[in-house]
Amino acid sequence: MPRLSEVITALDALWPPSRAEDWDAVGTVCGDPDQEVSRVLLAVDPVQETVDEAVGLGADLLITHHPLYLRGTTTVAASTFKGRVVHTLIRSGVALHVAHTNADKADPGVSDALAGALDLRVVRPLVPDPTDPDGRRGLGRVCELEHPVTLREFAARAAERLPATAQGIRVAGDPDATVRTVAVSGGSGDSLFGDVRAAGVDAFLTADLRHHPASEARAHSPLALLDAAHWATEWPWCELAAAQLDEISDRHGWDLRVHVSQAVTDPWTHHSPSPGAPN
Repeated sequence: MPRLSEVITALDALWPPSRAEDWDAVGTVCGDPDQEVSRVLLAVDPVQETVDEAVGLGADLLITHHPLYLRGTTTVAASTFKGRVVHTLIRSGVALHVAHTNADKADPGVSDALAGALDLRVVRPLVPDPTDPDGRRGLGRVCELEHPVTLREFAARAAERLPATAQGIRVAGDPDATVRTVAVSGGSGDSLFGDVRAAGVDAFLTADLRHHPASEARAHSPLALLDAAHWATEWPWCELAAAQLDEISDRHGWDLRVHVSQAVTDPWTHHSPSPGAPN
């Protein structure tokens, strides 16, 4: 079995920490570099539910997309929910490793997995990484559909293919408009509207769209918007990352057992449609 330090070296080759945004907090949060790793769990969120799942599985390593501590802290006391996560991990011998914006920018990365879940052909990054001479890394992806569909049909596809959440898919635009090209960005994407307009796509699928940026984007152009749950747009990456880790394990003869959490950690739990709301 490999040591944690060996697995982390392989993960850092997939998602170099140096490619994370300056504000981000990626890398190993806790774990003994010399401990052996035989079972790994991948999840979007390092919350108590996924930590308990890792412990129940007998996992030695939990890999999450979201950081546990994105900003500094002065305590890991178990009286706080994040401190309780840390105590559970250390007490149970489970390491925690985070790949966030470095996984967003990777080739393949979070938005490639999202595009794959929607059966889209990736054309190029939405915001290319200037350090990549091949032009394949970066934030978001510009994609094409194999055949044009209506916005209504594409929204139904997203609702069917992405993990089910209380929110579902919110749509802005003419439901009968034709969609041939789509920009996708896993996670919060309304900071990318300028890049989306420059890409000239028919639709943009992302998460966490706020009222004013979305309203202004619709005023600028007939760009259709599809707003999915944040967790749902990033969960497909867990399956992609698991496949990548399986390949690394096979190549090195590690015999890792790699699992993907099925727990829905989206914070929204129920949706009540307004009477008379538009379809």
